[in-house]
Amino acid sequence: MDDKRYCLSCNKKLEGRRDKKFCDPYCKSNYHYQKAQKGAGSFYARVDRQLKTNRRILKSFNKAGKATVRAEILLQQGFNPTFFSHYWKNKSGDIYLFVYEFGFLSKIENGKKKYILVKWQSYMENFK
Repeated sequence: MDDKRYCLSCNKKLEGRRDKKFCDPYCKSNYHYQKAQKGAGSFYARVDRQLKTNRRILKSFNKAGKATVRAEILLQQGFNPTFFSHYWKNKSGDIYLFVYEFGFLSKIENGKKKYILVKWQSYMENFK
């Protein structure tokens, strides 16, 4: 029985084990990379990408450790406040949402939505 098998990546004829699917590690890696690129992206990848975007934006606007920025400016940069890693509630009851070490609190001042940006501090360790 002549069972011809071909590499799933480059279509080269395979020799060796019957369950072999790729001719070499490069083809295996290339096949899985191309497959991932064609897919719509996993939920995890989309969430991770947005968290990284949010962190980058918060970091760029919060150089001194605390800042106030209009919400529209952050949103124009691609910031999405529904993606955060954890939260911290202060003694006043305000809930700061954090993207890793950078946090934000939504406030309305003079009829405009703003975010107060902070950086994680050691006294916040006992967050709830």
